[in-house]
Amino acid sequence: METTNKMVRVFAGSEITVNLLSNELENEGIATNIINEYEISNFRGFSTGTPYSVDLYILDTDFEKADPIVREFLKINKM
Repeated sequence: METTNKMVRVFAGSEITVNLLSNELENEGIATNIINEYEISNFRGFSTGTPYSVDLYILDTDFEKADPIVREFLKINKM
């Protein structure tokens, strides 16, 4: 039986903030995926969204481990 993991969005914000949180999660062994729709659409020749709307995803199986890290990040950065 094949197991499929789902990606879960854990944060959305500016590219800089998303990269900071992504680094913290990856330092704890949690793989991340950053999706910047604004940059992707500009590359394709049209613009949608805003440059400050970048999404950070993790695997659903890592959510329990990531949740306290994300909460602490938000608390420290007053978000």
